[in-house]
Amino acid sequence: MQTKLHRWTVADPGRRFDDLFNFVHDPATLMVAFDRVAGNRGARTPGVDGLTAIDVEESIGVPGFLNDLRAALKDGSFRPLPVRERSIPKPGGSGKVRKLGIPTIADRVVQAALKLVLEPIFEADFKPVSYGFRPRRRAQDAIAEIHYFGTRGYRWVLDADIEACFDSIDHTALMDRVRHRVRTSVS
Repeated sequence: MQTKLHRWTVADPGRRFDDLFNFVHDPATLMVAFDRVAGNRGARTPGVDGLTAIDVEESIGVPGFLNDLRAALKDGSFRPLPVRERSIPKPGGSGKVRKLGIPTIADRVVQAALKLVLEPIFEADFKPVSYGFRPRRRAQDAIAEIHYFGTRGYRWVLDADIEACFDSIDHTALMDRVRHRVRTSVS
């Protein structure tokens, strides 16, 4: 599915996807999403509902949990719950803290399913020289490219980081960009 979505996006850069919701609540997508959430370091941390991935596996059962989640997504009754907020120290020993929102397992699975569907579409729009937070791209790859171009006469490197980007980004403008690529309402 991801390969096809990426291929279609590259083939038609102006394409707007109108029927992605079926991919999001597809049983295979939800299973991959749950596996990713359960394999994540934060899988043992409960959200406001008190459930962890292990609780789902041992008490509820993954198939039943995903069937219920799929039904709620399909019939439009799914609603994300508030996140559990914690303050954690920022890296580097500065003594500063940042807020961390901990979603419920169900919300994490839905987020992971959305990521599986949306990432190949938006990934196709990024420039090859962009390395930040992208699949199969690491800081080491950027450094290797700097070395490569540095030996061929290039002398400038641009490294940018927008402090608290998602705290200050214009969410209306961001969602307008998303709507340009995908239909965001479900009928």
